Amino acid sequence: MKKNRCSWAEGNPQMETYHDKEWGRPCFDDRKLFEFFLLDTFQAGLSWEIILHKRNNFKKAFSNFNLAEIARYKRGEQNRLLGDSGIIRNKRKIRAAIINAQKVLDIQKEYGSFAKYLWSFTNGKTLDAKPKRLKDIPTTSKEAEAMSRDMRARGFAFVGPTTIYAFLQGIGMVNDHLVSCFTRRSLGEGGQDPQDHK
Repeated sequence: MKKNRCSWAEGNPQMETYHDKEWGRPCFDDRKLFEFFLLDTFQAGLSWEIILHKRNNFKKAFSNFNLAEIARYKRGEQNRLLGDSGIIRNKRKIRAAIINAQKVLDIQKEYGSFAKYLWSFTNGKTLDAKPKRLKDIPTTSKEAEAMSRDMRARGFAFVGPTTIYAFLQGIGMVNDHLVSCFTRRSLGEGGQDPQDHK
């Protein structure tokens, strides 16, 4: 029997798996959160399908998304990344990934974890407007705009509200699965308290 899922993920096995297993599921693991954050940085102006296709290449190129290692990247590593045809070779985005890793380390020192910082913008809960159609799904929110402003003030790069909203969707801070989507049954209502997660 065919599963009723969000139509944007239909027709591509890789997109379907991502939608079914990851998208919109609350995440509290800092490495995984930074993976999505980095990928969303590179996705800006491109389709998520392109990024997902190159995901394993990004993982290899960016030290398995190890924050401390990426934060230490110097000119040599930047040049290596610029020459890596397996990823998006955009100099500004590569530089942003390094800067953002440094800023996330600062946040970990201040908040104890990246997760606690992120989830503080929704008081530890998943926001859910229960969209019925794709056109009901917004491209930003007041929470995304607040996070974008705060991140910009901290020196992050490529953190416009639209990019941040896509990130929040991916990590389950926003549940934008359509009400008809089968994944809603497994997600349940609301998020979890990030204080309970390390």
